[in-house]
Amino acid sequence: MTNEGLHCQQLVRDHDKDRYLACLFAPEEKRKYLMALYAFNVEVTRVRDIVSEPAIGEIRLQWWLDTLDSIYAQEKQDHPVAIALSSAIAEGDLPKHALQNLVKAHIFDFYSDPMATLPDLEGYLGETSSALIQMASLILARDEALENAEVSGLAGVAYGLAGLLRSLPLQRQRQQCFIPIEKLSARNATAADLKSGTNQASLEIALAELREHARSRLAQARKMSWTIKPSAMLAFLHVSLTDAYLNAIARRGAGLITKGATVGQLQKQWVLWKAARTEMF
Repeated sequence: MTNEGLHCQQLVRDHDKDRYLACLFAPEEKRKYLMALYAFNVEVTRVRDIVSEPAIGEIRLQWWLDTLDSIYAQEKQDHPVAIALSSAIAEGDLPKHALQNLVKAHIFDFYSDPMATLPDLEGYLGETSSALIQMASLILARDEALENAEVSGLAGVAYGLAGLLRSLPLQRQRQQCFIPIEKLSARNATAADLKSGTNQASLEIALAELREHARSRLAQARKMSWTIKPSAMLAFLHVSLTDAYLNAIARRGAGLITKGATVGQLQKQWVLWKAARTEMF
């Protein structure tokens, strides 16, 4: 493996364990391209944690947008992730706009503005979590994956919602609110309640409703799984962890706000192995 490939693999292993473990089931000749795509995602998503103010974060994201322009212009790259991403883009004929939209979506991460509506949240997850599934599908199956857009959207929203719910303590630390204001308001709760941990009874109801929405999106995705070509199924493998996450979230109850919810690595490996064996998520 090249130095760039090893660098990407390390990034994904350290910062995106679910997709890293899922990648281990991918065909060896495709694995390096998936790792490159996921490493690019890690580089973009972790900007929020390594900058001191939003303006600096936006500058770093603009650097990635400029780098994408450079890659698609077939210019030589120096950054190890950009070098590896160039090969992944060529392998999957990845659409430039999908990568650009993923970067732009994460501008929201730098600010404390709350997510307004559920459609807004699903749009954010569509540009990020869902887009990654669809692009991974293209790497694995090229044109055969073009029919996956709808199921990728549903699966990405389900997995993404579970991820946001289990990371509530981190969001509160950042003074963020990804839980839609419309959902909170319907239960007489506010973004301030979520950030401070007050009004927990109302918050628990609102969070439970969002959890059930994730289950609904997951069920819809599974009903459409017949549209996924076998060669692209591994792009969805990490989505098989959604049930385990949602069950852990449900067990936390109101404690989710302060403690989050986790699933042990052995359980993850078992779930992923079973999903890979049955070719179902």
